[in-house]
Amino acid sequence: MSDDTGHYTVLARRFRPQTFADVVGQQHVAQALQNAIRSGRVAHAYLFTGARGVGKTSMARILGKALNCPNVEDAIPCHECDICQAIAAGTDMDVMEIDGASNNGVDDVRTLRSNVNIKAMRSQYKLYIIDEVHMLSKGAFNALLKTLEEPPPNVKFVFCTTEPNKVPETILSRCQRFDFTTIATANIVGRLSQIAEAEQIEIEPAALELVARRAAGSMRDSQSLLDQLFAFGGEKITAADVHRLFGTAADERLISLVDALIERRRDSLLAELDAALIEGVQLDELINQLIHFVRDLMIIASGANTVTLMGVADESRPNLERQAKEWGLATILAALQILAETKTRMFRASHSRALAELGLIRIAMLSELDDLRAAIEELRTGISPGPVSSGPATGKSTAPSTRATQATKRGGTDTASAPPTAQKKTRVDAPTTVESSSQPENRPPTIEFLAGNETQLWTQVLVTASDAIRTHVQATCGVAISGPNQLELMFPASYSFSRQFCERPEVSGRLSEIIAQLTGQTPQIVCKISETPPTEEPEAPEAIEENPASDTNVIEDPFVQQAVAVFEATVVKVDGISTPR
Repeated sequence: MSDDTGHYTVLARRFRPQTFADVVGQQHVAQALQNAIRSGRVAHAYLFTGARGVGKTSMARILGKALNCPNVEDAIPCHECDICQAIAAGTDMDVMEIDGASNNGVDDVRTLRSNVNIKAMRSQYKLYIIDEVHMLSKGAFNALLKTLEEPPPNVKFVFCTTEPNKVPETILSRCQRFDFTTIATANIVGRLSQIAEAEQIEIEPAALELVARRAAGSMRDSQSLLDQLFAFGGEKITAADVHRLFGTAADERLISLVDALIERRRDSLLAELDAALIEGVQLDELINQLIHFVRDLMIIASGANTVTLMGVADESRPNLERQAKEWGLATILAALQILAETKTRMFRASHSRALAELGLIRIAMLSELDDLRAAIEELRTGISPGPVSSGPATGKSTAPSTRATQATKRGGTDTASAPPTAQKKTRVDAPTTVESSSQPENRPPTIEFLAGNETQLWTQVLVTASDAIRTHVQATCGVAISGPNQLELMFPASYSFSRQFCERPEVSGRLSEIIAQLTGQTPQIVCKISETPPTEEPEAPEAIEENPASDTNVIEDPFVQQAVAVFEATVVKVDGISTPR
């Protein structure tokens, strides 16, 4: 539709909300402002925050009309008077819209402050609407503070911003804040349907839903996309027209791609991707759709069946439920992480298709990886779950018993000489052999927890402990069994760090476990500083005899001459070498 000058007016401007009820999805803000106008409790400053295209500036204009319209009834303007029409067109002199991005300096705010004291021309209130207020400079905010705190009578401010975190606290504390929410997809579809009916253009409901989902909660974005679609389509607009215009894939294509991922059909997966690109699907859009699709699978696998789907229409929910059950939540989470990583790596990359194919193949191979939970359980319990199901049956399951048999033939010699890691591996891989009473030679030697056995016990502890613990417990200068259930570790005064390390609950607990395995008794570990310094026998002084050397021989030595030449030195004195008898 064209205006009086013959220029086309975009949908977002022609169908801009004119009343509080027209602002879709912001009923909480509309009700609060209407009640404030009815009761005469209109604040001097408001802060409207929210995503782009959700109605912040439109709500500010409607507030201006409700305040200044001479024919207002119950906070609803008439929309017919000159004031209402001028405010709707943005030409009213008493309702001024200021772009904070381009008028963000101190001088601009000073001009505003000087004009604030001028009385409204023909209305009751003078209203300043500052859009993108977070773009103001620090000096501009400071210049605005006093006027904002004590404005002249009948002057109101409305600040609109998408980034309230950038607005200083001194400004926020002087405003009433209203947060605008993103608009639900169903509400956007309803509004777009009204616009299409008013424009007398036939469009499929599926096409409207695609436009609404792509707008991601922004009404203005959805209207701009619909305007573009009206210019592209013919007499009737279908969902295929939307996919062709925006370069997106149909829901059926996404379901087929994910089926290939779940069933690990890599050839079909790459063929589906290639066919989609040939049909005109944009690679970036396809990855975005897959991210939203897998997100929907995560929601369904988590049991949140009432949450709105973002990747496909609600009619595809049965297919998603089937895929979520086949894939499992853990695999879905891993796939979503890989897709997000792929999207980041594709940014400004010249080989984006190769990166996309790499990410999809990685997802298709997720089920072929070893189960980490089974490996952790094996290490914790010492019970091997058997060979991995995705690989062929190899000698994996028989290897532990073979190693255990070899260890049995060698006897206890290997246990004492092998490093701790090897010993731990033997115990994990062959729990049946270790715990069997028919082969007691695989058990560590049993030591009674009695005074006098400290040396034998501590030797086995040093062999069994990990490298990190062994490094510190080797610093002990004495070990004593001081009670029926207590082991004292004596450290020299210079090894206080090692003593503190051994006093940690996890370290002392591990030492108690090792001793319990050796003695069958779990003692309490007590670390002390040795009060007796280590005694050393004084060595008798050795008789020293001089082995004088000739000054001439030393000076003529080639090494001495080279040193003198390099350092430009002079030989001052020659001392003989003292050697013990």
